[in-house]
Amino acid sequence: MLKKLFLLLIILISAGAFAQDFGFGFDDDTGAASNPVSVKVSGEIAAEFAPYFHDFLENADFWDISLSNVKLNFTLSSPYIDVFTFFNLNAASISELWEGNERLKKSNYTPLIIDEVFFRAYVKSVNIEVGYRKLSWGKADGGGPLDVTNPIDYSDLRRITDLKAIKIARPMLHITLNTGNFSKLEGVFIPNFAGHRFAETGRWQPSQARNMRSTVETGITSIAKDTFMHIVAANPAYLPLLMGLENSLLSFFNEIPITYPSTDALKYFQAGLRYTTTIGSVDIGGQYFYGNLFRPSFTIAGVDVFLGDLASGIFGGLYPNPTYQGHPEWISPQIKYTRYHQIGVDYAQVLFGFNIRAEAAFHLTEDIKGKDGSLQNPFIGWSFGFDRDLFMGLNINLQCNETLRLFNKKIKDNPVLDAEAGTRAVSTRLTMQLSKKFLKDNLETKATAIWDLENTDFYIIPAIVYTMGSLTTELSAGFFAGNEDGDLGQYRNNSYIKVGLKYSF
Repeated sequence: MLKKLFLLLIILISAGAFAQDFGFGFDDDTGAASNPVSVKVSGEIAAEFAPYFHDFLENADFWDISLSNVKLNFTLSSPYIDVFTFFNLNAASISELWEGNERLKKSNYTPLIIDEVFFRAYVKSVNIEVGYRKLSWGKADGGGPLDVTNPIDYSDLRRITDLKAIKIARPMLHITLNTGNFSKLEGVFIPNFAGHRFAETGRWQPSQARNMRSTVETGITSIAKDTFMHIVAANPAYLPLLMGLENSLLSFFNEIPITYPSTDALKYFQAGLRYTTTIGSVDIGGQYFYGNLFRPSFTIAGVDVFLGDLASGIFGGLYPNPTYQGHPEWISPQIKYTRYHQIGVDYAQVLFGFNIRAEAAFHLTEDIKGKDGSLQNPFIGWSFGFDRDLFMGLNINLQCNETLRLFNKKIKDNPVLDAEAGTRAVSTRLTMQLSKKFLKDNLETKATAIWDLENTDFYIIPAIVYTMGSLTTELSAGFFAGNEDGDLGQYRNNSYIKVGLKYSF
């Protein structure tokens, strides 16, 4: 309810400012002249048709796969304060705002209808911003390790190339102190937390979430069989009970409640400092950030107690029929967001015609020894990229992001006991875009490729975009391939073609 009231208040303020700019609310010209306020209204209306190849091949009804969006922006500028209100007015955002979504409420997600809503005040060399803000830290183009203030909306990967659009605005206080012509000190305070947004159902739901219950069942059954094997070895008569263990536990696992933690409390606050400057032709920066990793960890607590009670029931002559309600102390799913400290640096320079960008950061998590399976281990992250004009107007933009997990030998083999089990210590993603413009830059052809090296899966996005004044048309496609267990390859049935039309005003 507070979010709805806040939203209505912002809309009314924007509408009032808009009316004043066009002559409403002033008794005479003197009053208008004494209030030098300007308002800019902008936005876009877009429609897309984006069917999936797999649905077409399977003779599914894909003709209803269409997307439409209306963005409405109000910007009020004055000598001492600016107001920015950017809204997404589409069916999904309005439905979420008024009908509500329990998980989104508990996770303190920003409503989809808000793109950004914030105030900016100027006090000499200090800028103060308050509200729902999208903030970009670091120098990498495609989201480097230093870009840590806003989660990403991964609920539809057809928009993955537009990083600003898929960032989720967060309530924050952002203060900037200009310390020189090319230097500034920034501070940010975020009172609560929201992780990355993933689809909860449907074709874009990650396999990790879709298979969560089967992971629990398989993991605990594996541990149980290993634990009880020595009993069966001593008494072969127990072998049928052991072989039927998986079926006997199936109803039990379906009763386990798996819920995400509420992260709207102040104990989930985040804060950071960032300083940037220019020395000669080199831009450098450094930052410290204290917050939560955007990806949750999932483990199970109480496995030893659970197996002890189970052993007593099975091998004590009782028929195995565990019930969660009767034994809540047995087992407890844990979904956590890992707290961490980050110290990082970045660098940018034009060298031999290459626009070079680099970032590196050390992440010290709460699991400082790598032994807590419910949390993520400390890790190092870095990125390196450049863009450059080649021949015949062709431009290349290349970026490599990589993370290296520390204390990897401490990772347990079973995903029930360790959230990072089965994952690689090194994760490398290469993103490349080739583009060329024609017809006085009105026509652009481009191709984007995202490749996860260790998983050997990739995502290729070719596109043709034509802009004529305020009207933009686009023909694009997306192809997923590679390892079906990878972050990208799991969506191999989601390859699509997209036709879009957008009018900007």
